[in-house]
Order: sequence, then C-alpha cells, then structure tokens
Amino acid sequence: MSLFSPTTVGDVDVRNRVSLAPMTRLRADANGVPGPIVAKYYAQRAGIGLLVTEGVFPSAESRAYPGQPGIVTDAQAAGWAKVADAVHAEGGTVFMQLMNGGRVTHPDITGTDRIVAPSAIAIEGETRLADGTKVAYATPHALETDELATVRDEFVAAARKAVDAGFDGVELHGANGYLLHEFLSPASNQRADGYGGSPEARARFVIEVAEAVVAEIGAGRVGIRISPAHNIQDVWEKDDAETRATYEALIAGLAPLGLAYLSVLHADPAGELIQDLRRAFGGTVIVNTGFSSITTRDEAVSAVDEGIADLVAVGRPAIANPDLVTRWEKGASENEVDQPTVYGGDERGYTDYPFLQA
Repeated sequence: MSLFSPTTVGDVDVRNRVSLAPMTRLRADANGVPGPIVAKYYAQRAGIGLLVTEGVFPSAESRAYPGQPGIVTDAQAAGWAKVADAVHAEGGTVFMQLMNGGRVTHPDITGTDRIVAPSAIAIEGETRLADGTKVAYATPHALETDELATVRDEFVAAARKAVDAGFDGVELHGANGYLLHEFLSPASNQRADGYGGSPEARARFVIEVAEAVVAEIGAGRVGIRISPAHNIQDVWEKDDAETRATYEALIAGLAPLGLAYLSVLHADPAGELIQDLRRAFGGTVIVNTGFSSITTRDEAVSAVDEGIADLVAVGRPAIANPDLVTRWEKGASENEVDQPTVYGGDERGYTDYPFLQA
C-alpha cells in the first residue's frame, strides 16, 4: 500500500490514505449554522481521501467557541446537508466530528445556565467571547450519574442528524481536553461513582457513548479520536503507567465494536504506546502528530510505507492547499498558511488559497 492508494474506512471507500485532520475554523454564523463558505471549503478539499470536519457541538450546553457550528437545530442540519452534498458532488468522503466542549467554554458562549464536566474543576486561564472580551473559565457543573445518559443521548441524536444530512459517518472527539477526554484523565475526573477512580471506570463513559452511537448508525460509520499524553487544556496525563492503563482499558472496550477507525494524535505515533494500542484496536488507525501535524509529504508517505498507520491526518498543509494530494502526487510546491486567518473570519485564509494552475 502507499499514501496514494485507495482503501476502505468502515463502510466507505476512500480514494487515498490522506485524511483532513479535524481543525477548528469557526466560520459558522451566530446561531451555529454552517453557510455556503463552509460547503465550499470542504468541497475544495474533496481530493483528500477522508475529510473530517471541525468539532461540531451536539447540544447548546456543549458549544466551546463563538463561530463553532452545531448539529442541534433543523437550520444547522440543513446547512450541513449542503456541505455533504457539495463534498459528494466532488467525489469526496466526509465524516462529522462530534465534540462536546465540556468545561472548555463559558455560559456567555453557550447561552446556557451552566457548563458541564466530569468534576467541578475549572481550567486555569481565559477564553474569548464573541465580542472579543476575555473571561476566566467558569467552574463546570459536575455531571450527576443520572445525567450522563442525557449527554450520551445528545451524541446519539447528533450522529443520527449527521447521517440523515448525508454525512458518511461521524467521529467522536475524545481528545484535546474536551468532555470525553476529561473523563479519561485523573486530573479532570475525580468522580467517586462508577465513572471515576480507576482506568477502567474513567474509560467507561467514552465506551458507553461509542456503544450508543454504534447502535444508532452502525459501527462502520463511527470513528473516534484520542490524544494520549497530549497534555492540553489542563487534561494532564503525565504518569506513563496510568496513561497506558487508561487507554488500554479504553481500547479494550472499543475494539469489540468494530469501529470504522481510531484516530490518534500523539507526538510519537511510531512509539511503543501507540503501536500497542493500534494492535489492540485491530482495525483502521489514522495517525496525527499534533497541532503542527504531519507537515511534509515525505513524513506522510513514510508513515504509511513503514506501516505506522493506515491513513495519515494532515492539518496545516491542507488548510493552505485545497489540492494538497495533487500537489503531493506531483511533487509540486505548496502554499503557506496565513496564520492570522486560521480561526474565524470570512473567506480570506479559508477558501481563497490558490490551486495549482493546469
């Protein structure tokens, strides 16, 4: 196999082994509705084998950022249907990443009375509101045991809406310090019920969410993203033995489900931890090295050629090069990312990067 060879991911065939990493772009309107420029952005990148959208909130309470899109209302679902149609018209494949922001938000962003997390522990630092004002992160409500089913069912309803809107599948966001990841870490999960206190208990809620989503839309349409020891947004995983035990427990619960894929963000995807988890998972694995992402053609080619992963998730190069796979196949030069336009705004730095000339 090679980076440019076709493969199958769950229930869908993809044209190559490059994946668009889910990257926050914040171009939805104030109501969380993705508009025409969002459809244009993903359709431009349909030459990438597997597109994964930025994190999409499954409930008002879980919205992490102004400008983030949702999949809660009919208007949001209709906006996403146009995205799916635009991607499919270009022959592409697209999964929607479902992301509950957990404590990485503020009531002035969500418009709700509270934000939620496994435990009532706030993140240190500040977040930015829609008007640009910075405010300290709020202390979240610690979800009661009987409230977990509601949060789980929000993921299920969002997955159903995504598939009904035409998406090929969904990716559960279990990484980068958001709600599902918060359950995995002893730094953010200090619960005393059956969902905290041990690696197996901390992994339980993530597994239950995956099981419920699979029951709703089928395993071949469900992927999950994890980031062991990424240590971001106060979700600390610095004890190697504890981290290994937690993710081994997680994969032990996920592997029997037959998910479409496991996407892993880690600084050393070729290392022992990630390769052990890959073998335990037993299915398609996508690797990604972090916010810098796998940044060069040679790195991506090597990851597949050397058997480190089945697909490679690419971030920044795919922002700046809508025709990235064509450029890599031809060995052509690449556009550089305009960093100030990455998060939010209009078409500048979003859909205006040039394609190769014919």
